[in-house]
Amino acid sequence: MKSVKYLIIGGGVAGTTAAETLRGLDVSASIAIVSDEPYRLYSRIMLSKPNFFLQKIPFEQIWLKTESWYKEKNIELISGVTANALDAKAKNVTLSSGEVITYEKLLLAVGGRVRIWDLKIPEAGVFYLRTLDDAKAIIAAVPNAKQALSIGGGFVSFEMCDMLRLANLEVSLILREAHYWSPMLDEASGKIIERALEKGGVKIYRNAEVASVLGEKMVDGAILKDGTRLACQMIIAGIGLSCPTDWLKNAGVAVNHGILANEYLETNMPDVWAAGDAAEFRDVILDEQIQLGNWVNAQMHGRAAAFNMTGKHDPFKLVSFYTTQGFGITIAFVGDSRPLPERTVIPRGSADAGSYGRIIVKDGKVFGATLINRTNELGLISKMIEKNVNVAGREQDLGNASFDLKTLIV
Repeated sequence: MKSVKYLIIGGGVAGTTAAETLRGLDVSASIAIVSDEPYRLYSRIMLSKPNFFLQKIPFEQIWLKTESWYKEKNIELISGVTANALDAKAKNVTLSSGEVITYEKLLLAVGGRVRIWDLKIPEAGVFYLRTLDDAKAIIAAVPNAKQALSIGGGFVSFEMCDMLRLANLEVSLILREAHYWSPMLDEASGKIIERALEKGGVKIYRNAEVASVLGEKMVDGAILKDGTRLACQMIIAGIGLSCPTDWLKNAGVAVNHGILANEYLETNMPDVWAAGDAAEFRDVILDEQIQLGNWVNAQMHGRAAAFNMTGKHDPFKLVSFYTTQGFGITIAFVGDSRPLPERTVIPRGSADAGSYGRIIVKDGKVFGATLINRTNELGLISKMIEKNVNVAGREQDLGNASFDLKTLIV
């Protein structure tokens, strides 16, 4: 039975950043990373970017670590296997290979998994985008397709519509909701995105769902629930993510939508931490439990968890953000931008002019924002959130696009 001081489940940016940080803090400790992918660390962000997708840059640019890096840092990478069971009392993890590894400290950086479509589908032609193998399969299929469907109203669908149009495919977008990114975005925001998509040649079907996929071995079209028949040779299903937590729940680890953790990224189990997309942690800035799925948050989680695994007790503190570009527009989310019932949503800018944001406020405090073509304000809003700026009574100013937000930051 193998034994290590620091065991990390997850070879993505959270887990690898944690391992690198641990090595800097503890030069002689044994460190192992278990990754369910057969690859070393690569840029997940790049998978849906034009230069990579259209193969305009060398494939090697996807890698963020060399194969030799792990040996040089004396970090063991156990790839292509999953963690199937945890015994927190005995401090060991059982892998899908049958190997059992004991640990002193454990980090759960398990990430997210794509939700699998529950329709009967052909053997080939339906794709998801989360991993490098997913991206490779989509890229390989593009030359053999003329029409594609993209399903879903989030980041993946937006970016994939952009990539597929750049590859000169006819693209149809299937939205279950009345407008893009509902209910996270309001109708005005959603319509800006839709106008950009349609201007870029994407045909949008709103309030629509696929009833069946045609074809036996290969996708040969789809029929919507209203009977509309669409020709396509490939379908990208961007229908959300879930966290692989059943094996942890069975071990007594507290989970909700993600793995529950406090502000130090500690779980309810001794010597077990959580980081990255799967961590549902206590945000000390917003004073709430939150789960975030973006690269920056995962990277900084990995660093913070590593410090606390070595004996420090520093709360994680970061205003998270994510941006994407396509079809001539830029979309940004900062902080916790969910328009929950107890929050006030303050519009800023002009939806008609295509420069529109929404600032999310609760109890006189800015919690987050959504910004379309207003990313110049992202840094200012981040500072307002970080500094807990009191905006009570300043709602009219926040909604005035000509008002300089700098004046609110002391």
